[in-house]
Amino acid sequence: MKKTAKLYRMHTNDHICPYGLRSKDLLERKGFEVEDHKLTSRTETDEFKKKHNVKTTPQTFIDEKKVGGYDDLRDYFDMGPAGQTGTTYTPVLAIFAVAFLMGIAAVYAVSGSDLFTQSGIIKVVEMFVAFSMSILAIQKLRDLYSFTNSFITYDLLAMRNLRYAYVYPFAEAFAGIGMIAGINGFVVGPVSLFIGSIGAISVYKAVYIDKRELKCACVGGDSNVPLGFVSLTENLFMIAAGIWMIVGQF
Repeated sequence: MKKTAKLYRMHTNDHICPYGLRSKDLLERKGFEVEDHKLTSRTETDEFKKKHNVKTTPQTFIDEKKVGGYDDLRDYFDMGPAGQTGTTYTPVLAIFAVAFLMGIAAVYAVSGSDLFTQSGIIKVVEMFVAFSMSILAIQKLRDLYSFTNSFITYDLLAMRNLRYAYVYPFAEAFAGIGMIAGINGFVVGPVSLFIGSIGAISVYKAVYIDKRELKCACVGGDSNVPLGFVSLTENLFMIAAGIWMIVGQF
């Protein structure tokens, strides 16, 4: 016998409830035939909430018993909380992974089969670091105020001079894009080396000496990435890139 569920969700010209759509999808994936009741106006929604004594929609009913909203439905199916909760390295790891694939793609587009030679592999690493820096800079530039608010809590230079916190993402973007463009290493390298060195010292002090538990501003000030090894890695990349670009000029 087909399992059935009744779903009441808000679906008006101005608003389509995302949790209503998620509830419908979850029920269907669990093998339920969904009686999809769309609440097409604010008045209809308010009347529904008053009738069933609930504060929010969507609401799911199974076997004529109220299960509740989307989170309640996940609990009903013994599923964990939706989305990311707590601190996570996912955002920065996603950036590194995509940047690495972009590096491979860029070198392959230019060099083709030379990708698998020693010089090709070195170029992939260069592009990986450059793309990583550029993407991380974009994340910071999305909301400079939010980024700087987080950055100044652990960066040693930004603590003393707040304006440096605003300069930092532009300098990181300059270093990354300059590296991609092949700009003279004496121009780009010192910038990468400077901001990377200050950043590495700051992260090391905050995490490993002061033992502070902070969120990293590396992917923007609104992230839940913990300040730690991955954050230190970003700065070590910049140090290595700076030295590599300078040495490459000799």
